[in-house]
Amino acid sequence: MESALDQLKQFTTVVADTGDFHTIDQYKPQDATSNPSLILTLVQMPSHQELVEEAIAYGKKLGGSQEEQIQNVTDKLYVLFGAEILKKIPGHVSTEVDARLFFDKDAIVARALRLIELYKDIGVSKDHILIKLSSTWEGIRAGKELEERHGIHCNMTLLFSFSQAVACAEAGVTLISPFVGRILDGQEVLRAPRGPWSEERHQDLQLLQEVRLQDHRHGCLLPNTGEIKALAGCDFLTISLKVLGELLKDSSKLAPALSAKAAQASALEKLHLEEKAFRWLHNEDQMSVEKFSDGIRKFSADALMLERVLADRMFSVENGK
Repeated sequence: MESALDQLKQFTTVVADTGDFHTIDQYKPQDATSNPSLILTLVQMPSHQELVEEAIAYGKKLGGSQEEQIQNVTDKLYVLFGAEILKKIPGHVSTEVDARLFFDKDAIVARALRLIELYKDIGVSKDHILIKLSSTWEGIRAGKELEERHGIHCNMTLLFSFSQAVACAEAGVTLISPFVGRILDGQEVLRAPRGPWSEERHQDLQLLQEVRLQDHRHGCLLPNTGEIKALAGCDFLTISLKVLGELLKDSSKLAPALSAKAAQASALEKLHLEEKAFRWLHNEDQMSVEKFSDGIRKFSADALMLERVLADRMFSVENGK
């Protein structure tokens, strides 16, 4: 009997949530994505030191201040990991812009263009890249500019509220990726706990299908098999290696739970959100505000830690450490 993972691939694009190109083969996902937290873990593993050394050599060759060198090394490292992943998958890899830029539209656009240029330098077309942006108002505006002016496809992340999803869809970005698992965790904190799974939780998940009314691709980040099965049929599902392994061993029958046809039949009207309305509606969603802020802080902290790790490698000797 086919595994649950193989069944899922028949009606959903499976996206591996990893930067570890050494272990991705066995799951054969279509796409993959990474973030600063994942890369921070990988650069400290012996199996990935060749890429780290290549990135460091690149940064030193360009020269500049220590800060400039670290920035160049970090950007190069993200691209090198992305390029290695693309050797293992047929689709796209999502490469994330530094979360510390996500309240500065122009800085976001500049960094995204830099990443695409680095990919081009090593022979990787932008057609295989999704630039991963946080769903701040500035991030969404940057995504719109990148899509319309530069033909660069974007994957909107750190998305917890319906207002964020609507604004992303209106911006015409390629992929909208709600953090479904963390949304549900947040709802459990704000309401009386209902246990690991229930029909009511399933209804919570189905609310995300309303995003399809905006006529854009919809993806979800999911932490466990129960939530994955409840959203089977979603355009894209981003899944950790641990859960991919569980799905590979699972032989239970899997059927689509969501469909574009069902979403289009909804009576929900399309919304239009200017900046003021977006900020107000998002602010009214307590869970989304808290989870979003936590996500920004975590990715920022991990990006800073990654820079410190790289700085120690590059400059500790010459500084007499």
